[in-house]
Amino acid sequence: MTEKIGVLGKKSAPRTQRSGVERVVNAPLPTVYGEFRAIGYLDHDRGDEQVALVHGEIGSDNVLTRLHSECLTGDAFGSQHCECGDQLASALRAVVAAGSGIVVYLRGHEGRGIGLLAKLRAMALQAEGLDTVEANLALGLPVDARDYGVAAEILHDLGVDSVRLMSNNPRKRDALVRHGIQVAEQVPLLIPPCESNITYLRTKRERLDHHLPHLDAVAHLS
Repeated sequence: MTEKIGVLGKKSAPRTQRSGVERVVNAPLPTVYGEFRAIGYLDHDRGDEQVALVHGEIGSDNVLTRLHSECLTGDAFGSQHCECGDQLASALRAVVAAGSGIVVYLRGHEGRGIGLLAKLRAMALQAEGLDTVEANLALGLPVDARDYGVAAEILHDLGVDSVRLMSNNPRKRDALVRHGIQVAEQVPLLIPPCESNITYLRTKRERLDHHLPHLDAVAHLS
């Protein structure tokens, strides 16, 4: 390999490609839910900027934790196509009520990892009668392309060894365990369904193994 020569004729050191997750900033973040610290990270492998919202003194074991996949339509616009915005709000309230906890907001997870525009295309197909799984497959996309390795790295950086995971998705639990974070308990995060999202939620239960027992009480929704 040819060494690079600087403008003054001196040999310059080769650049090293960084990998993994780097903590960049820790800033106070007062919210309508309570006081948090927004700890920002850079994922050098994917180029994504990530954030963990930390409330209180978290310790290392049995930390109440939510891994929240980015959802612009639900989180920012209040879409009733999904329950994401309500889950995010519920998780933030829960960690404040518990006195401590973490919400890791995972960017790059839009549409279970397929991206915003692809998610909107899938939603258009769902309006024609496909479910979420069928729509992704019809577009030639994976049903779920999310990776939780970055979330585990962030938890490791925060000194967390085990969590009480707020999730209805067993795949999140399995992914954290694979990456060295123990899950002491899986805490349900159940949002009352509405007519606009009942099909979406039933698909999550029937085809993606989400634990959603509360849907049995709303058989009247079409």
